[in-house]
Amino acid sequence: MAAVLLALGIPLGVSVAAAQQQKVVVDRIDDTARFASLAQFVTDACSSTRTSTDERLETLSSELTSYHDVYGIRAGVFCRTDIPMAQAPASFFLPDEGVVRDAFDEAKLSRRSHDPKQVWPWQRGRLVVASPVIRDGDVVAVVVTDSPTGQMRSRILHGWLVIGLGEVAAMLLAVGAALRLTGWVLRPVRVLDATTHAIASGRLKSRVAAAGGPPELRRLARAFNEMADNVEDVLEQQRAFVADASHQLRNPLSALLLRIELLALELPEDNEEIASVRTEGKRLAEVLDDLLDLALAEHTEADLRTTDIGALTAERVAAWTPTAEAKGVRLEGDCPPTTAWADPVTLSSALDAVIDNAVKFTPEDQCVQVRVAADGDRATVVVSDHGPGLTDEELARVGDRFWRSGRHQNIKGSGLGLSISRTLLAAGGGTISYAHHEPHGLTVTVSVPRTRPTA
Repeated sequence: MAAVLLALGIPLGVSVAAAQQQKVVVDRIDDTARFASLAQFVTDACSSTRTSTDERLETLSSELTSYHDVYGIRAGVFCRTDIPMAQAPASFFLPDEGVVRDAFDEAKLSRRSHDPKQVWPWQRGRLVVASPVIRDGDVVAVVVTDSPTGQMRSRILHGWLVIGLGEVAAMLLAVGAALRLTGWVLRPVRVLDATTHAIASGRLKSRVAAAGGPPELRRLARAFNEMADNVEDVLEQQRAFVADASHQLRNPLSALLLRIELLALELPEDNEEIASVRTEGKRLAEVLDDLLDLALAEHTEADLRTTDIGALTAERVAAWTPTAEAKGVRLEGDCPPTTAWADPVTLSSALDAVIDNAVKFTPEDQCVQVRVAADGDRATVVVSDHGPGLTDEELARVGDRFWRSGRHQNIKGSGLGLSISRTLLAAGGGTISYAHHEPHGLTVTVSVPRTRPTA
C-alpha cells in the first residue's frame, strides 16, 4: 500500500507543481501581451528621432509602475538595442547574460520565450517571460517580466501538504484494515498456540474453540482437538493399564511372598538362595507400589493452597535426620519462612524422594544441605549433596521412568521416585531440575509458584 501511494503521490505532486507554475506563466504571458499592445504606439521612442507624444509613453510607464507596486513584479519594455523604453522599477535593466537576457534574445526572434524551468518549493528562482512588440511585421521592442516565486512555491507546498495528508489518511486506513484482517486471521493461531502450550504443560483437557478465522484454520482447530482427544485417550488407557496391572499383580505377588516365607521355615536360616529370592520379591513389590503411585499421580488434581515452604521443608529435614545420622551423613537445613502456592502432600512426597536420594548417595562423614529461598515469583528448595554426582549425559536422563545410573544399580530403588515427584509437582505448576554441585555431587531444585497458578 505504501508503494502504491508513493507511485501515485509523487507524479501527482509533480503535476500540482507544474500546474501552479503554468498558471503563473499564463498570467505573465497575458500581462506581457497587454504591455506589448500599449508599447506599439510608442515604438518610435527607440529611434533617434522620436515623434510619439510623451503622453503615451507616460501611460506605459504608469502602467508598469502600478504593476510593480501591486504585484512586486519587475517589468520593462526594451528596444532591440537594449535601450529601455519604460521600466519599473527604474533600476531594472537588461543584464549581459542570464535568464533575462536569454528570454530577451528569444523574443527578438519574434518568438515568445520558452517556458521557464520548474521552480520547486525549496528553490528561490524567478520566472522570466518575454514577448515581442511587433509593428508592421517587425520586432521593434521586447516586453520582459521578472516575477518572484514565493507565493507560487507556497501554493505548491500547500498542495503537496494536502496530498501528503490524504496519503497518510489512506495509509492509516489501510493499516487499520490490515490489523483487523490479520487479527481475524491470527486469533485462532494464538488460541491454538496457547492450547498447545497448555497441553505441553500437562493440562490435557485443554481444547481449541473452533470459532472465527479462515475456514482452513477452523479445520485445523477441529483436527487439533481430535488429535488431543486421541492422545488423551491413549494416555488414559496407558495409565489405566499400569494401574490395573499393578493392582492385579499385587495379590499373586503377595501370595508368592507368603509361600517364600513358608518355604524359608523349612530351610536353614543362612540359606543364601532363599534370602536372595525374598529380597527380589520385596523389590518387585516396591516397583508395583511405585507404578500404582505413578498412575495415580498422573490422574490426580493438585490441591493447591497457601503453604509455608520453610516450615514444611524443616519438618521433612527433621524427619530424615535420624536416617542420615544412622548412615553417618550430616543433614543441614536453612529453612526461613517462605510462602508459596503448593499441594503440601505433593511437595512433602517430592522432598522425601529428593532427600532420600541425597542421603542414599552421599558418602559417610559428608553433608547434605537443604536451603529454602524466594526467587522472584517462585519459591525454591535446593538440596545439594557431596556424592558422586552425575555426568552431563546422565543429567539429561535423570527423572525418566525406571532410569538409574549404571554406576548405582546395586543401590536399592525402583527408578520411579523422581518421576512420580515430577508428575505430582507439574500438576500444581511446580518443577524439579538437576545440576552439578561443584566440586562434586548433585544439586536438585524444587520450585513452586508464589502466586496462584492460572487454571
